[in-house]
Amino acid sequence: MPSEIYAVCGECWPDGTAVGRIARRHIGNRIGRTVMAQRSPRLAKSVVEVLTIGHSTLPYERFRGLLRLASVTAVADVRSAPFSRHFPHFNRDALRDELRKDNVAYVFLGEQLGGRPKGQRFFYNGVADYEKMAETIDFARGLDRVIEGAKKFRIAMMCSEHDPLDCHRCLLVGRALHERDVRVRHILSSGDIVGHQQVENRLMEMSGKSDIDLFEPPAKRLSAAYRERAMKVAFSERQNNARKPANAE
Repeated sequence: MPSEIYAVCGECWPDGTAVGRIARRHIGNRIGRTVMAQRSPRLAKSVVEVLTIGHSTLPYERFRGLLRLASVTAVADVRSAPFSRHFPHFNRDALRDELRKDNVAYVFLGEQLGGRPKGQRFFYNGVADYEKMAETIDFARGLDRVIEGAKKFRIAMMCSEHDPLDCHRCLLVGRALHERDVRVRHILSSGDIVGHQQVENRLMEMSGKSDIDLFEPPAKRLSAAYRERAMKVAFSERQNNARKPANAE
Protein backbone atom coordinates (compact mmCIF):
# COMPACT_ATOMS: atom_id res chain seq x y z
CA MET A 1 0.00 0.00 0.00
CA PRO A 2 1.38 3.48 -0.80
CA SER A 3 3.05 5.06 2.20
CA GLU A 4 1.86 8.62 1.50
CA ILE A 5 -1.64 8.00 2.77
CA TYR A 6 -0.19 7.13 6.16
CA ALA A 7 1.91 10.26 6.32
CA VAL A 8 -1.08 12.38 5.41
CA CYS A 9 -3.52 10.80 7.80
CA GLY A 10 -1.34 10.29 10.84
CA GLU A 11 -0.75 6.57 10.58
CA CYS A 12 2.44 4.77 9.70
CA TRP A 13 4.05 1.58 8.55
CA PRO A 14 5.13 -0.83 11.30
CA ASP A 15 8.76 0.27 10.89
CA GLY A 16 7.79 3.92 11.35
CA THR A 17 8.65 5.13 7.86
CA ALA A 18 6.85 8.03 6.23
CA VAL A 19 5.43 9.26 9.52
CA GLY A 20 4.31 12.77 10.24
CA ARG A 21 6.09 14.61 7.40
CA ILE A 22 2.94 16.45 6.41
CA ALA A 23 1.47 16.58 9.90
CA ARG A 24 4.60 18.21 11.37
CA ARG A 25 4.53 20.84 8.67
CA HIS A 26 0.97 21.89 9.43
CA ILE A 27 0.03 21.13 13.02
CA GLY A 28 0.77 24.00 15.32
CA ASN A 29 0.64 26.80 12.76
CA ARG A 30 -3.15 27.00 12.68
CA ILE A 31 -5.77 27.64 15.35
CA GLY A 32 -9.20 26.76 14.09
CA ARG A 33 -8.20 27.33 10.44
CA THR A 34 -7.56 24.85 7.70
CA VAL A 35 -4.91 24.86 5.03
CA MET A 36 -7.52 25.41 2.37
CA ALA A 37 -8.89 28.47 4.12
CA GLN A 38 -5.47 30.06 3.76
CA ARG A 39 -5.00 29.13 0.11
CA SER A 40 -6.41 30.44 -3.11
CA PRO A 41 -9.97 29.23 -3.82
CA ARG A 42 -8.98 28.96 -7.47
CA LEU A 43 -6.26 26.45 -6.56
CA ALA A 44 -8.70 24.38 -4.51
CA LYS A 45 -11.25 24.25 -7.31
CA SER A 46 -8.68 23.22 -9.88
CA VAL A 47 -6.92 20.39 -8.05
CA VAL A 48 -8.85 19.16 -5.00
CA GLU A 49 -11.84 16.85 -5.21
CA VAL A 50 -13.23 14.59 -2.51
CA LEU A 51 -15.92 11.96 -2.94
CA THR A 52 -18.22 10.43 -0.33
CA ILE A 53 -19.93 7.06 -0.15
CA GLY A 54 -22.25 5.20 2.24
CA HIS A 55 -21.77 1.46 2.53
CA SER A 56 -25.36 0.89 3.74
CA THR A 57 -26.34 -2.79 3.28
CA LEU A 58 -24.22 -3.36 0.19
CA PRO A 59 -22.28 -6.57 -0.38
CA TYR A 60 -18.56 -5.90 -0.48
CA GLU A 61 -18.40 -6.74 -4.20
CA ARG A 62 -20.96 -4.04 -5.02
CA PHE A 63 -19.19 -1.54 -2.77
CA ARG A 64 -15.89 -2.31 -4.48
CA GLY A 65 -17.58 -1.92 -7.87
CA LEU A 66 -18.80 1.56 -6.96
CA LEU A 67 -15.30 2.55 -5.91
CA ARG A 68 -13.90 1.28 -9.18
CA LEU A 69 -16.52 3.11 -11.25
CA ALA A 70 -15.48 6.32 -9.51
CA SER A 71 -11.73 5.50 -9.82
CA VAL A 72 -11.30 5.72 -6.03
CA THR A 73 -7.79 4.92 -4.78
CA ALA A 74 -8.23 5.58 -1.05
CA VAL A 75 -11.07 5.32 1.48
CA ALA A 76 -11.20 7.63 4.49
CA ASP A 77 -13.46 6.02 7.08
CA VAL A 78 -15.29 8.79 8.97
CA ARG A 79 -17.45 6.52 11.15
CA SER A 80 -17.02 7.14 14.86
CA ALA A 81 -17.49 3.41 15.43
CA PRO A 82 -15.92 1.59 12.45
CA PHE A 83 -17.93 -1.58 12.87
CA SER A 84 -21.13 -3.12 11.53
CA ARG A 85 -22.96 -5.77 13.51
CA HIS A 86 -25.04 -6.97 10.57
CA PHE A 87 -22.46 -6.45 7.80
CA PRO A 88 -19.12 -7.56 9.26
CA HIS A 89 -17.31 -7.07 5.95
CA PHE A 90 -17.47 -3.35 6.82
CA ASN A 91 -15.71 -3.80 10.15
CA ARG A 92 -12.52 -1.76 10.20
CA ASP A 93 -9.93 -4.52 9.96
CA ALA A 94 -11.88 -6.67 7.52
CA LEU A 95 -12.57 -3.72 5.24
CA ARG A 96 -8.98 -2.52 5.35
CA ASP A 97 -7.70 -5.96 4.39
CA GLU A 98 -10.15 -6.38 1.51
CA LEU A 99 -9.42 -2.91 0.16
CA ARG A 100 -5.71 -3.63 0.32
CA LYS A 101 -6.22 -6.67 -1.92
CA ASP A 102 -7.93 -4.34 -4.39
CA ASN A 103 -5.09 -1.81 -4.22
CA VAL A 104 -7.20 0.77 -2.41
CA ALA A 105 -5.65 2.51 0.60
CA TYR A 106 -7.63 2.80 3.83
CA VAL A 107 -7.38 5.21 6.74
CA PHE A 108 -9.58 5.70 9.79
CA LEU A 109 -10.47 9.33 10.55
CA GLY A 110 -13.41 8.79 12.87
CA GLU A 111 -11.61 10.38 15.80
CA GLN A 112 -11.39 13.72 13.99
CA LEU A 113 -14.34 13.59 11.59
CA GLY A 114 -16.83 11.19 13.16
CA GLY A 115 -20.43 12.12 13.83
CA ARG A 116 -20.62 11.03 17.48
CA PRO A 117 -19.05 13.76 19.62
CA LYS A 118 -17.52 13.31 23.05
CA GLY A 119 -18.64 15.82 25.64
CA GLN A 120 -21.96 17.41 26.51
CA ARG A 121 -20.95 20.77 25.04
CA PHE A 122 -21.31 19.22 21.57
CA PHE A 123 -24.97 18.31 22.08
CA TYR A 124 -28.06 20.46 21.73
CA ASN A 125 -31.23 19.03 23.25
CA GLY A 126 -29.54 15.63 23.25
CA VAL A 127 -28.60 15.74 19.55
CA ALA A 128 -25.08 16.11 18.15
CA ASP A 129 -24.51 19.76 17.25
CA TYR A 130 -22.63 19.71 13.96
CA GLU A 131 -21.94 23.44 14.01
CA LYS A 132 -20.15 23.25 17.35
CA MET A 133 -18.27 20.15 16.25
CA ALA A 134 -17.05 21.97 13.13
CA GLU A 135 -15.39 24.63 15.29
CA THR A 136 -12.89 22.32 16.97
CA ILE A 137 -9.19 22.13 16.17
CA ASP A 138 -9.36 18.34 15.79
CA PHE A 139 -12.07 18.71 13.15
CA ALA A 140 -9.99 21.29 11.27
CA ARG A 141 -6.99 18.97 11.38
CA GLY A 142 -9.10 16.13 10.05
CA LEU A 143 -10.18 18.29 7.12
CA ASP A 144 -6.55 19.22 6.47
CA ARG A 145 -5.60 15.55 6.30
CA VAL A 146 -8.36 14.79 3.80
CA ILE A 147 -7.41 17.78 1.65
CA GLU A 148 -3.72 16.92 1.65
CA GLY A 149 -4.52 13.29 0.89
CA ALA A 150 -6.78 14.29 -2.00
CA LYS A 151 -3.80 15.83 -3.76
CA LYS A 152 -2.25 12.38 -4.14
CA PHE A 153 -5.21 10.02 -3.99
CA ARG A 154 -8.76 9.95 -5.25
CA ILE A 155 -10.42 9.77 -1.86
CA ALA A 156 -13.90 8.63 -0.92
CA MET A 157 -15.00 9.48 2.63
CA MET A 158 -17.06 6.55 3.85
CA CYS A 159 -19.82 6.29 6.42
CA SER A 160 -22.80 3.98 6.80
CA GLU A 161 -25.87 5.83 5.56
CA HIS A 162 -27.19 5.34 2.04
CA ASP A 163 -28.46 8.90 1.46
CA PRO A 164 -25.92 11.73 1.87
CA LEU A 165 -28.65 13.87 3.48
CA ASP A 166 -29.03 11.26 6.22
CA CYS A 167 -25.35 11.31 7.10
CA HIS A 168 -22.77 13.57 8.72
CA ARG A 169 -20.33 12.82 5.88
CA CYS A 170 -22.47 15.27 3.90
CA LEU A 171 -24.17 17.47 6.50
CA LEU A 172 -20.99 18.06 8.53
CA VAL A 173 -17.79 17.06 6.73
CA GLY A 174 -18.91 17.54 3.13
CA ARG A 175 -20.39 20.91 3.97
CA ALA A 176 -17.16 22.06 5.63
CA LEU A 177 -15.04 20.95 2.67
CA HIS A 178 -17.45 22.58 0.21
CA GLU A 179 -17.20 25.85 2.12
CA ARG A 180 -13.42 25.64 1.70
CA ASP A 181 -13.85 25.47 -2.08
CA VAL A 182 -13.11 21.76 -2.29
CA ARG A 183 -15.11 20.02 -4.97
CA VAL A 184 -17.28 17.51 -3.11
CA ARG A 185 -19.27 14.83 -4.91
CA HIS A 186 -21.34 11.95 -3.57
CA ILE A 187 -21.34 8.37 -4.90
CA LEU A 188 -24.83 6.88 -4.78
CA SER A 189 -25.62 3.16 -4.63
CA SER A 190 -27.01 3.44 -8.16
CA GLY A 191 -23.53 4.33 -9.38
CA ASP A 192 -24.48 7.95 -10.07
CA ILE A 193 -22.21 10.66 -8.70
CA VAL A 194 -23.89 13.92 -7.73
CA GLY A 195 -22.29 17.22 -6.84
CA HIS A 196 -22.65 18.76 -3.42
CA GLN A 197 -24.51 21.71 -4.91
CA GLN A 198 -27.16 19.32 -6.21
CA VAL A 199 -27.48 17.82 -2.75
CA GLU A 200 -27.84 21.29 -1.23
CA ASN A 201 -30.56 22.10 -3.74
CA ARG A 202 -32.43 18.96 -2.67
CA LEU A 203 -31.91 19.91 0.97
CA MET A 204 -33.48 23.32 0.34
CA GLU A 205 -36.48 21.71 -1.36
CA MET A 206 -36.91 19.21 1.48
CA SER A 207 -36.88 22.01 4.03
CA GLY A 208 -39.27 24.21 2.06
CA LYS A 209 -36.68 26.95 1.71
CA SER A 210 -36.02 26.83 -2.03
CA ASP A 211 -38.37 29.70 -2.88
CA ILE A 212 -37.08 33.27 -3.06
CA ASP A 213 -37.40 35.12 0.23
CA LEU A 214 -36.99 38.89 0.12
CA PHE A 215 -36.35 39.08 3.85
CA GLU A 216 -33.89 36.24 4.37
CA PRO A 217 -30.69 35.83 2.31
CA PRO A 218 -30.00 32.44 0.64
CA ALA A 219 -26.98 31.71 2.83
CA LYS A 220 -29.04 32.11 5.99
CA ARG A 221 -31.81 29.88 4.65
CA LEU A 222 -29.27 27.23 3.63
CA SER A 223 -27.67 27.29 7.08
CA ALA A 224 -31.10 26.87 8.67
CA ALA A 225 -31.87 23.95 6.33
CA TYR A 226 -28.62 22.24 7.33
CA ARG A 227 -29.39 22.67 11.00
CA GLU A 228 -32.97 21.42 10.68
CA ARG A 229 -31.86 18.33 8.80
CA ALA A 230 -29.06 17.61 11.24
CA MET A 231 -31.46 17.79 14.17
CA LYS A 232 -33.51 15.05 12.50
CA VAL A 233 -30.76 12.64 11.51
CA ALA A 234 -27.69 13.34 13.67
CA PHE A 235 -26.62 11.02 16.46
CA SER A 236 -28.76 11.51 19.55
CA GLU A 237 -28.28 10.45 23.15
CA ARG A 238 -31.89 9.28 23.27
CA GLN A 239 -31.31 7.03 20.28
CA ASN A 240 -28.18 5.63 21.86
CA ASN A 241 -29.91 4.93 25.17
CA ALA A 242 -32.67 3.10 23.32
CA ARG A 243 -30.03 1.01 21.53
CA LYS A 244 -31.59 1.89 18.18
CA PRO A 245 -29.70 -0.04 15.47
CA ALA A 246 -27.86 1.13 12.46
CA ASN A 247 -26.11 4.43 12.78
CA ALA A 248 -22.33 4.12 12.86
CA GLU A 249 -21.67 7.82 12.63
